[in-house]
Amino acid sequence: MNMLFPLLAVLIWSINAVVSKLSATAIDPAAISLYRWLIALIVLTPFVLPAVIRNRAQVRANWWRLIILGLLGMVMYQSLAYYAAHSVSALFMGIIGSLIPLLTILISIVLLRVAPTVGIALGSVLSLGGLIWLVSGGQPGSLLEHGIGKGELMMLAAAASYALYGVLTKRWAIALPNWQSLYMQILFGVLLLLPNFLMAQDVTLNGHNLPLVLFAGIPASIIAPFLWIQGVMRLGANTTSIFMNLSPVFTAAIAVLFLHEQLHGYHLIGGGITLLGVILSQRLRTPLTRKAKTPAAHAESCKEQA
Repeated sequence: MNMLFPLLAVLIWSINAVVSKLSATAIDPAAISLYRWLIALIVLTPFVLPAVIRNRAQVRANWWRLIILGLLGMVMYQSLAYYAAHSVSALFMGIIGSLIPLLTILISIVLLRVAPTVGIALGSVLSLGGLIWLVSGGQPGSLLEHGIGKGELMMLAAAASYALYGVLTKRWAIALPNWQSLYMQILFGVLLLLPNFLMAQDVTLNGHNLPLVLFAGIPASIIAPFLWIQGVMRLGANTTSIFMNLSPVFTAAIAVLFLHEQLHGYHLIGGGITLLGVILSQRLRTPLTRKAKTPAAHAESCKEQA
C-alpha cells in the first residue's frame, strides 16, 4: 500500500510531460509557466501562509536561498520544458527526465563531496552513450553534421537545473518545514516568471488550454509532491527514488496511446541504455578508488595478518 504513494506521484508527473507537449499548441509557454505556479500558490495560501508568517525569521534568514531554489525548480525546470515541447516529443521529454537522478549524483560529487563509485562511472558512460543514440535518432554520426537541436538542449538544461535544485536543497537544509519552503519557492518563482509573462503576446485562457493549466497547477504541483513526500516518510528516500525510473516508461506509454507518437527502435535502445546507466549509478555503490591506508592502519593490518 505504501508503494502507491510514489507510484501515483510518478504517474502524475509522467502525465504532466504529455500535458507539456499538448500545451505547445494551446498556450504560450510564458503563460502556462506563470499560471501553473500562481494556481498552486493560491491553493496553498490558506493552508501554509499562516505558518510561514510565524516562521518569518527563518524566511528572512534564507530569502536568497529560497529565490535560487525557486529559480531552478519553478522557473527554469518547467519553463524550459514548455519551450522545448515545441520541437521535441513527449517521449524524448520523459527519457531526458529520467537522467535527473544521475545528474543529481554527478553534481553531488562536486558540491557535496560525495565519493564517486563504480556505478556512477559506469552509469555515466552508459547514459551518455544512450543519450547520444537517442538525440541522433540512432545515427550518432549525424550529430557531427547537424549538432544538437535547441529543444534537446533546453530539455538537458531543464534536467540539470532540477538536479542542481535537489542538491542545493540538501546542502542548505533550510530550517523550514517542506511545505513552507515549497510555498516560498513558488512565491518567488511567480515573481520571477512575471516579467516574461507580461511580454508574452497572448496569455488568454480558454476551454482548450484551461484543463492543461489546472492539471499542471494542482495535480502536478501539489498532489504529486504530497504523495512523494508521503512515500519518502514511509519507505525512505533511497527506496522512493527508485520509482522515478518508471517515469520514462509511463510517459512513453501515455504518449503512444494518447498523442499517437511513434515509438521507434532508437527510443527503445537509447532510452533503455540511458535508464540502465541511471539504475547502475544508483545501485552499484562500490567506491571507485580505495583510500590509502595510513602508516598506523597499515602496521595494524600487518599485525593482524601475522
